[in-house]
Amino acid sequence: VQLVESGGGLVQAGESLRLSCAGSGFHFDDYAIGWVRQAPGKEREGVSCFSTSDGYTYYADSVKGRFTISTYNAKNTVYLQMNSLKPEDTAVYYCRYIEGIDSCQLFGGSIDPDFGSWGQGTQVTVSS
Repeated sequence: VQLVESGGGLVQAGESLRLSCAGSGFHFDDYAIGWVRQAPGKEREGVSCFSTSDGYTYYADSVKGRFTISTYNAKNTVYLQMNSLKPEDTAVYYCRYIEGIDSCQLFGGSIDPDFGSWGQGTQVTVSS
């Protein structure tokens, strides 16, 4: 599995960005794909996830109402539309892929970096 992120950058508070993750090498129909972020000095945090088995979507409380996840299945691509960005959204954003049904559960709580496949990350910086 390969995941390649793009779309990060430097924006001012209140502005928007859209992240993209192009995936390849997926062998199963049921999987979860989404975004995890890590700010300097902080633990990784699950931001959002989409489950192909039932269309379930997960959002961290900190981004609900501001971020939207979407997919383009024909090209195994997932997007994260980020609106009303805040300085606390500053982090490296990683695309993550986990095989299996109900795998979006693994985007909440403590993130195990050894579980699933990861992209190289893209930096998002929001200035105040």
